[in-house]
Parts: sequence; C-alpha cells; structure tokens
Amino acid sequence: MISSDVIRGYNDTIVLFLLLDGDSYGYEIGQEIKALSHGKYTIKETTLYSTFTRLEKNGYITSYEGDETRGRARTYYHITESGRSYYKEKQVEWGIVKEVIDVFTKEKDNETNS
Repeated sequence: MISSDVIRGYNDTIVLFLLLDGDSYGYEIGQEIKALSHGKYTIKETTLYSTFTRLEKNGYITSYEGDETRGRARTYYHITESGRSYYKEKQVEWGIVKEVIDVFTKEKDNETNS
C-alpha cells in the first residue's frame, strides 16, 4: 500500500488521467484508481472529493448531474481543454521528479576499505 503522503501531489494527475477517455463519477473513479494500481493505492473518499473541488475551482474539470441511483442524481465529471493542458504539464513534471528521485534511490555499490 502506498502512503497517501507520498502520492498526495499527484491525485490531480491521476483523476485527470481517468477523465481523458470520458466522463465519470466519483465512486467509479475511486474504484478505477484501486484497480489500475492493483490495490496499491486506495484514495479516500474525502481526498477524492476535495480533488474534484480543487480541479473544478481551477477550471480543469466541470461537473453535471447524471442518472439517478438510489434516489439521488449522480455527479459526473468532465475534463476541460485547460485540464488536458494541465495534465500534459504534470506529465512533464513527473518525468523530472522521477529522474531526480531515481538518483537518490539507486543502490550504492558496496565499498570496502582496502
């Protein structure tokens, strides 16, 4: 299981990725995150909905009422063009972050004092 502290900065990227191929709703997105990460990351509901709020406030997604389940209308999320651009920026950023972290997570050769 991945610590939520480690991945927190990338929740926006994860949600935007899942919306690239089409609109979806909260529960389904949460389940997709769990499935695609093979259970290594399960996003908490409160974290997921605060991610939606932040993304919508920044204009990266929009929301709308969809079909009803259990007497309540489901809220669907849609990625905007601005959200697609932001996702591309985050992809580039991740490449740089990974490159830097890889430097510090490589195994060092065992050195002996000869």
